[in-house]
Amino acid sequence: MNKLFLTCALSISLAMSANALASDSPEARIKAAGFELPAPVKPIANYVTWRRSGNTLYLSGHGACEGKSVLGKLGDTLTVEQGYDAAQRVGLCALATIKLAVGDLSKVKQVLQINGMVAAVPAFTDHSKVINGFSDLFVTAFGDDGKAARAAVGMSGLPGNMSVEVSAVIELKD
Repeated sequence: MNKLFLTCALSISLAMSANALASDSPEARIKAAGFELPAPVKPIANYVTWRRSGNTLYLSGHGACEGKSVLGKLGDTLTVEQGYDAAQRVGLCALATIKLAVGDLSKVKQVLQINGMVAAVPAFTDHSKVINGFSDLFVTAFGDDGKAARAAVGMSGLPGNMSVEVSAVIELKD
């Protein structure tokens, strides 16, 4: 559990540093935090990974890119720390999709909504701590504009035995 709190503290510290360096791009902040954007995923069924309407970008439910999804259920085979890592991987994939959709993460005005789904056993209650992995990464990238209205809910299962899936709604700059 201490590892989770240290990871959260590091993410918050990096986000505060990112706010201080407002001239840095979201991609530079992500890189400075030690992350690299993966190649975005392609749909595996009859859907699209993103849809734009005006200045609003809708992201389909995402797992991690490049087949790097963390598999299993929270409270059974996975710890909160592993779930946090899984949500962070999902966040990197979502950022890659945003970049694909609009060409540059600097075009993001703000993150409006995050819907986080966590595969978990019925007794698991730390869904929010898991989805913090996604949210903390978005705050690292976008500062306070990365904070969103959010849901973090438990599911009996997710496609392909993924542990975390997240969809999001993003407002783009004019």
